[in-house]
Amino acid sequence: MTFTHFDSQGNAHMVDVGAKAHTHRKAVAKGTITMNPETFEMVLKGESKKGDVLGIARIAGIQGSKRTSDLIPLCHPVALTHVSVSFQPDAALSLITCTATAETTGPTGVEMEAITAVQVALLTIYDMCKAVDRGMRMDNIHLAEKLGGKSGHFVAPSL
Repeated sequence: MTFTHFDSQGNAHMVDVGAKAHTHRKAVAKGTITMNPETFEMVLKGESKKGDVLGIARIAGIQGSKRTSDLIPLCHPVALTHVSVSFQPDAALSLITCTATAETTGPTGVEMEAITAVQVALLTIYDMCKAVDRGMRMDNIHLAEKLGGKSGHFVAPSL
């Protein structure tokens, strides 16, 4: 097995996807942010001085997915057909799980766009809450599922 982003001389390059089939592709990424119980309650009740934390984080995640190729040097610009970002709170752990789904019809996948959406959404939560809780921790950011393309269907093992 070889890395695809290096040529035969070991130089970094953008992978040529020109001959690849245009197929429906979908990726789901997940990640968590853990915070103090007081911060968790403030986020869920919408009591942040900066506004609706999860609503703004959702928009930020979607925007982030659209800018992935600007952030990752060898990532192709992808014409996204759908992006969604959702949050699942866990009161027992003062933890919020972010799930992002990205879709396209094209010659390359959208794994990076889904993962970027999760990262940006979680960073936005951190940014909006850092004044009251600098100890928040982002963890378990990963590709959970991928569909489409030559490599087929992938489901990550449970973490």
